[in-house]
Amino acid sequence: MISQRRLSKSENKESLTEDASDARKQPLSRKTKKSRVQNEVEENDSVFLKLLKTSGIILKTKESQNQLAVDQIVFQKKLFQILRKHPSYPKIIEEFISGLESYIEDQDNFRNCLLSCERLQDEEASMGTSYSKSLIKLLLGIDILQPAIIKTLFEKLPEFLFETVNSDGISVPRLIISQLKWLDRIVDGRDLTTKIMQLISIAPENLQHDFITSLPEILGDSQHADVGKELSDLLKENTSLTVPILDVLSSLRLDPKLLSKVRQLMMDKLSSVKLDDLPVIIKFILHSVTATDALEVISELREKLDLQHFILPVWLHASQSKLKNKGRISFSGNQENSGQDCVFLLFDVIKSAVRYEKTISEAWVKAIEHIPSVSEHKTFDLAMLIIIYSTNAQTKKYIERVLRNKIRSGCFEEELLQSAFYIHYFVLKDLCPSILSLAQNLLHSPDQSIILFGSLLYKYAFKFFDTYCQQEAIGALVTHVCSGNEAEVDTALDVLLELVVLDLSAMRLNAVFVKGILDYLDKMSPQQIRKLFCILSTLAFSKQHEGSNHIQDDMHLVVRKQLSSTIFKYKLIGIIGAVTMAGIMAADGYACRSSSLTQGKTDLSNEQYTQVTSLLQLVHSCTEQSPQASALYYDEFANLLQKRKLAPKVLEWVGQTILNDFQDSFVVDLCAVPNGDYPFPVKALYELEEYSSCDGIAVNLLPLLFSQDFAKDGSRMTSQDSDHKLVSPLCLPPYFRLLRLCVARQHNGNLEEIDGLLDCPIFLTDLEPGERLESMSVKERSFMCSLIYLTLNWFREVVNAFCGQTSPEMMGKVLARLKHIVELQRILEKYLAVTPDYVPPLATFDLETVDVIPHTSTAVSAKIRKQGMTGRGKKRKRGGNKTSSHDTLSKEDGSECDSTLPDRGQLEKDFKGKEEKTVALQNYHAFFRELDMEVFNVLHCGLVTKVILDSEMHTEATEVVQLQPPELLFLLEDLSQKVENMLTPPIGRRIPFLKSKGSQNIGFSHLHQRSAHEIARCIVQLLTPMCNHLENIHNYFQCLTAENHGIADGPGMQVQEYHLMSSCYQRILQIFHGLFACQSFYYLQNFHHSIPSFQSALYLLRLLMVILEKSTASAQKKEKIASLARQFLCRVWPSGEREKSSTPNDQLQALLGIYLEHTDSVLKAIEEIAGVCVPELINSSKDASSSTFPTLTRHTFVIFFRVMMAELEKTVRGLQAGTAADSQKIHEEKLLYWNMAVRDFSILINLIKVFDSRPVLHVCLKYGRLFVEAFLKQCMPLLDFSFRKHREDVLSLLETFQLNTRLLQHLCGHSKIHQDMKLTEHVPLLKKTLELLVCRVKAMLILNNCREAFWLGNLKNRDLQGEEIISQNSQASTADESEDDTSSLVSKSKAMEVDEEGEASDGEKEQDSDESDDKTD
Repeated sequence: MISQRRLSKSENKESLTEDASDARKQPLSRKTKKSRVQNEVEENDSVFLKLLKTSGIILKTKESQNQLAVDQIVFQKKLFQILRKHPSYPKIIEEFISGLESYIEDQDNFRNCLLSCERLQDEEASMGTSYSKSLIKLLLGIDILQPAIIKTLFEKLPEFLFETVNSDGISVPRLIISQLKWLDRIVDGRDLTTKIMQLISIAPENLQHDFITSLPEILGDSQHADVGKELSDLLKENTSLTVPILDVLSSLRLDPKLLSKVRQLMMDKLSSVKLDDLPVIIKFILHSVTATDALEVISELREKLDLQHFILPVWLHASQSKLKNKGRISFSGNQENSGQDCVFLLFDVIKSAVRYEKTISEAWVKAIEHIPSVSEHKTFDLAMLIIIYSTNAQTKKYIERVLRNKIRSGCFEEELLQSAFYIHYFVLKDLCPSILSLAQNLLHSPDQSIILFGSLLYKYAFKFFDTYCQQEAIGALVTHVCSGNEAEVDTALDVLLELVVLDLSAMRLNAVFVKGILDYLDKMSPQQIRKLFCILSTLAFSKQHEGSNHIQDDMHLVVRKQLSSTIFKYKLIGIIGAVTMAGIMAADGYACRSSSLTQGKTDLSNEQYTQVTSLLQLVHSCTEQSPQASALYYDEFANLLQKRKLAPKVLEWVGQTILNDFQDSFVVDLCAVPNGDYPFPVKALYELEEYSSCDGIAVNLLPLLFSQDFAKDGSRMTSQDSDHKLVSPLCLPPYFRLLRLCVARQHNGNLEEIDGLLDCPIFLTDLEPGERLESMSVKERSFMCSLIYLTLNWFREVVNAFCGQTSPEMMGKVLARLKHIVELQRILEKYLAVTPDYVPPLATFDLETVDVIPHTSTAVSAKIRKQGMTGRGKKRKRGGNKTSSHDTLSKEDGSECDSTLPDRGQLEKDFKGKEEKTVALQNYHAFFRELDMEVFNVLHCGLVTKVILDSEMHTEATEVVQLQPPELLFLLEDLSQKVENMLTPPIGRRIPFLKSKGSQNIGFSHLHQRSAHEIARCIVQLLTPMCNHLENIHNYFQCLTAENHGIADGPGMQVQEYHLMSSCYQRILQIFHGLFACQSFYYLQNFHHSIPSFQSALYLLRLLMVILEKSTASAQKKEKIASLARQFLCRVWPSGEREKSSTPNDQLQALLGIYLEHTDSVLKAIEEIAGVCVPELINSSKDASSSTFPTLTRHTFVIFFRVMMAELEKTVRGLQAGTAADSQKIHEEKLLYWNMAVRDFSILINLIKVFDSRPVLHVCLKYGRLFVEAFLKQCMPLLDFSFRKHREDVLSLLETFQLNTRLLQHLCGHSKIHQDMKLTEHVPLLKKTLELLVCRVKAMLILNNCREAFWLGNLKNRDLQGEEIISQNSQASTADESEDDTSSLVSKSKAMEVDEEGEASDGEKEQDSDESDDKTD
């Protein structure tokens, strides 16, 4: 801190000494030298100078250094002896000090005395350092001089307080204070402290800072307390001295109470301090933390520390500049640099604290973990978790657990993470390896929200960090893609797609890493292949770049190789890759995922156009001989058109080619009815418009299917050209999908050009089987099934195409096609019921597990007049005196009950023959074409009124078309399947889709090309119409109940109609539940009166529970859920409902679990069911049910028993164990609670004497052991402290529990007798637990000084009825011991009471101690 002036050594050195008696000069060395400057030596006769000379110091004048001729310690010792032995001591000290004061009156002399002395020594001596202390510091080291010199210095110091610094940069006040540092001993510390504090109070601010920071180096430990108190007072008065004062307080040994007081003072000022002061303040706060108050201090610190307020003004501009300039940050002045340095220093302080202080790091994580509200979380919290994660390896697992919990609860979301990277970029950039490691671990989680958070870490690390970190992030993502784990692959590919959108130029630099994924294509699902080729195609073709040529070459090579393969799995890769590449190359205003990446292009160049068309022609030629491959190609191309806008030139070429090929392949004139040797007569069916015999068109379905299935030799072929491509009816739906999407692209959604396909008939045969079903051969039945399947899939694609048309005429035809679909499904069920081995034709083709066997049939020649296919040509041919116009579309108001009641005769007709149904079409879901999400807009329509006018424009007839319940149920079932697949993944699946290859994803290919967010948004738009339908169904059941005088299933009920409406009810609730409940709690709970089925009741409760999780008034709603669940359990459901359900046990178990989980008293609810309701069944008939809980029967008893045992064990396991520190009131409350729990356990256990079926005994063994274990861990510590004061209660509790454990022992014996492996596997662990209970009771008695009251006896093996089990080791002598347990539990003396308690434990002692693992959950 002080600048020292160094002088060169003089060649001639003087060594002088003086004898204490005669002051006679003698040479100190053999070789004396003359002084370099003789006039610099101070010469006078003062005592001060003489004594100094005698001791070994020569004083100089002007700018020359004082010279020290002897060692510093020698000088101090000699001077001390001279003074101490001087005849005039202690007066000599006053003279010496007086001489010093006179000498330092001259400022140059004073300055020399404050600067270090020059050391004179022999040339032969080279020991020691060249640096010497100043004269003043040497004198301060002499105890008898120190007080006087300190007084002199402090009297002298005020003269220089307000002087400017000399030209040589030396500050005299700082130089004076430096003399007091690091003294070996302070004679009068209190006086020195007083003087320094007085000096600080009058010094200017710049010197105050230095004086304060020098205190730890000046004062001794004994003065720390006084200084700390005065500094704390000064801190309150002068906030400008905060930094030096806190810095000093951190270095002093102070009372913890004082530190706590100062810390709290700083806490209160955190919001108003300067950024420059913040690092020191935080350092002090963290330094003063102790293990006892760490959590409290850190919690308050993170709450009051608003780093965003400090950092944003400094760094936000720099962060934005970094993003714009790719890392080249330029600050516009010293202020930004200073602010940045302060923030760096602040985080260095925090990093140091959490790295070296385990208490602080753990407290900080706990403080974040215990934040109660979602809104209270800050970006600083997230940054701190990452910092601690990177600096403390021991807490990584703990931090990961906290992060996962916060993510699941919605506390850490994307917005908060993004803000953390924006605000704390300069800190986090140094933690890139730890961030990537954390992201990697999070991606291994089975929770989708946690996986998403891990992917965001990768995304923002790439976005904000430098090139090296970007490369590391891409490398980690590529590793995830190549890992083979389905969830990791999907997530990593999604992140790479986002990064391509985010920063294409940066991704190109890492394209070589992404290209390596091409070697792992055979391990990917079709959706993953699409994503990969989208990424690579974007990098390769989005913009001409020299470094992308090698990617283009590799992609073309892979695509051509895979397309030429005869194995469908590899051909699939080639088709998907080629179509994706073509889409990128032909993009108009290039976009990926509908997001613009580069500036748009007006159209393709001729070279680009040729590349695209050549690639598409290559795919077409490689797939035309395989119907499955062709269908996959059409579907992929259709998906491309749906997602991406192609360049006009390419779109025109595609549209013309597709339209011509479709007409030639699948459409014929209506008048040209095919003639041939068909097994069934060909008819034109399902036409929606009346045509004359020579007008209109038809879909040529049956002839195409016949030529494919029945033609086995060349004589059956209608085309002699063997090179002609195959025309398979399998390609009809995907080809039409491609056609209509292409037309929609060309005409902005208008499908008038192909609307003739909506109402045109199909060449089929009579599909209704009638009496001929049994007489058909297997081949004919299979042919009819395939024909119906293809017709259904055609109608499904027609509905997909025209559902978006807004005219009432079109909407009426769409509703008619939906009605046809329902009718065909009913007919198909009849055929499938008698054709069990039938395998339907494929409807989804992007499957890895499909074995493709090319069909050998040739194409059927078909001609059509193109004008007959267009809507305009068709309408011109509709002459006559009738015109369909002025159609109106009206909505159902749904306010009246009668408006929703369908015609019962029509419903009976719809369900006629359904009792014969033996197959469920849900099992064949994968073989139907997928409905688009736009189809469900049909739910919006109410009554569609078509007004038919004559030639005079007068109304001749009116036709009303309405969405009927069968069609409504059809739509709701499909929608619920989509919701379940996308939004409600089953437990155990890592991601919502694509987890199980070949099974979970079949039938949802188009759905999975949209995000779950998009699907949810589409369903939200349907909430209003679904609520209208729900209210209408509710009104129907209300009216039905009123008609039957309050009985839902009265004698006048139409069974089929009832179940149809009930199914619609259930599906709507199921959809709501899958959507996580976007309607209100109270709105939905009002429907509970009309719930028609047990399964619907369960979905309603689940839906309400989802809303409860997001609710603020959760307590009241929780009680309502318990009340509803109880009402459902106490309701008499329609006969046969439980038997008809596919999973009645699971549904009843779930509903009972909901009731016990939400009721306010689980123990009282269990006691009611087990103690009141179950006894009602004991003496009743086999099919009887409980009058209180009609859902409780002898058949369902095991479900009730299992749920009650599980909930009882769960409840007591969650009860906190008692401690000695708890109050007496808490002990009493817990003891009462355990008495109730043991009483419930006793009631349940004793039920096995009546209900002794194998499942009941299994439940008893499993949960009985768990209950005893909970008793050991949670209740026995409580009994340890309650035994003395609540002896009677404890004895009563143990007596009851003893009887229960004895029955468990009997159950073990019963299991061994019957040699039931399912039961006996629980016996060893149960016996071991019972033995532990005996030992634990003994330990409790020893703790309470009653060891002598404990004794053991042998318990006989008995069966459930109490009969003794005779074994080889049975001894008569043990009979008495086994029977004394219960008879002696009535003694009134204390000793006997304790003895009784010992006997109670005796009943739980077993002879066997076999041990084995419990193999059940």
